[in-house]
Amino acid sequence: MTARTLYSWFQEAVDRYPDHTAIEVQDASYTYRELHDQAEALAELLIREHGRAPERVALLAMRSHVAYAGYLAALRLGAVVTPLNARFPITRNQATCDLAKIDMVIADESGAAQLDRPEGWEGHRAIALTAADVVEGKAGGSLPAYQGDLDDVAYLLFTSGSTGRPKGVPIRHRNASAYVAYSMERYDVRPGDRVSHTFDLTFDPSVFDLFVTWAAGATLVVPQRTELLAPVDHIIDRGITHWFSVPSVVSVSRSLGKLFTGVSDTLRYSLFIGEQLTLDQAAAWRRIAPGAVLGNVYGPTELTVACTGYELPADPEQWPSTSNDTVPIGPVYPFLEWLVLDEDGRPAEDGELVVRGSQRFAGYYDPADNAGRFLSVQETPDGPVATVHDGTGELTDAHYYRTGDRVRLENGTWVHLGRLDNQVKIRGYRVELGEIETALRRHPGIDQAVVVVPPQGPAAGVVAFVTGPGEPDLKELKSWLRKKLPVHMVPQRYEHLAALPLNASGKADRPALIRMLAERATQEGK
Repeated sequence: MTARTLYSWFQEAVDRYPDHTAIEVQDASYTYRELHDQAEALAELLIREHGRAPERVALLAMRSHVAYAGYLAALRLGAVVTPLNARFPITRNQATCDLAKIDMVIADESGAAQLDRPEGWEGHRAIALTAADVVEGKAGGSLPAYQGDLDDVAYLLFTSGSTGRPKGVPIRHRNASAYVAYSMERYDVRPGDRVSHTFDLTFDPSVFDLFVTWAAGATLVVPQRTELLAPVDHIIDRGITHWFSVPSVVSVSRSLGKLFTGVSDTLRYSLFIGEQLTLDQAAAWRRIAPGAVLGNVYGPTELTVACTGYELPADPEQWPSTSNDTVPIGPVYPFLEWLVLDEDGRPAEDGELVVRGSQRFAGYYDPADNAGRFLSVQETPDGPVATVHDGTGELTDAHYYRTGDRVRLENGTWVHLGRLDNQVKIRGYRVELGEIETALRRHPGIDQAVVVVPPQGPAAGVVAFVTGPGEPDLKELKSWLRKKLPVHMVPQRYEHLAALPLNASGKADRPALIRMLAERATQEGK
């Protein structure tokens, strides 16, 4: 399939399906022709406001018509898109704009409140728009011909950095095109389909939501956040054919008693990404649509949304049993190259996954962040040997990206065991926090479990945060765990929560749990 820019994927659908519904948002729907014309009018407005076509556009907009038309308008002008989250602190959004050298900010009603506080926005021209502004905008035909290039950066996302400074991940159209083309075919997205939109634009799976949908001529269905608390109602009421979300949606909606409210006869694919999908979560979700394909996909932002995929067999009796009770992440996409390396950089069946190919980004926005994140592999008489990139030499297509994730080959497919940086030493033993979490989830009184190292360090003992129908009997729980784990891996401290805190991407928010411990220690004077 011919590679295209993200805007070209959309434009082709406009040409082929002008009267099909492209998006349903804020109680309104718009055809491909209407959305195209609105994006063109908005692109002209951006030129007028900026004095020329902006090169870098930030979207301070969430789940609104302004957000989606603004995304397309920026791409139409060949600009790099950087989504912001209006729920993030204003200082973080301003810092992101500074790092990305943003020259235009598009805000909707959710983001306008931040624009009312001008401090820090110097140098970033901003406009606040409503859905009515977008709908009523008229293109004057003054736009130059579209000249997007596959090697241009399509979007720039910022992920949390270990130094406390966000890391910019620029994804080129070439990277995104490979992902869009493969996903559209693999998940059989076609005209008339109705695709969920559960991800904020700051989280890269939203690229699937928007551009796999629009490349196929399907309809993007945008719920408001409250609707996601009752996903089954949303799926049934809106006739969703493709669902894509983080697994936490299953756990949260189940804890609220809003999971088993019906069975969908439209859902064909249920896909999950962003964190480990447990077999228990998969079984609970399957009751919603027993005939739908249920898949687990995996990938870091640096590899353009996802780079592996696994579909569970239709018959639950044939579902695999894994060492950590999670659904396998499956093989790496066939057009990508990959290795699994042990601590010595040798190929192994248990180690770090490294990947290169058409979806691998070209390096971080700040080249200093490249150090240690890539490696090359040389053949020697003793076998392949990996050399970690120190950040000073040339970064080429031959370099593999280090995911930082540990995988293991089980029953012929890859299982995600957790982050390498989730290893800690307790009493001299190297411990995987994920192994403790797996054991906890197997207890009949526990639904979810996250184990963290407290601010005082692992010497103080790890802390287990758990959810479930009631407070666990700690004596019984510890006794139960000692039969499953070595004694040094059994947490001495437990915190029972009604629900785990989630970050903006819908994943369990580990830093929030650690902050909770730090604040409590401060209050207790420890």
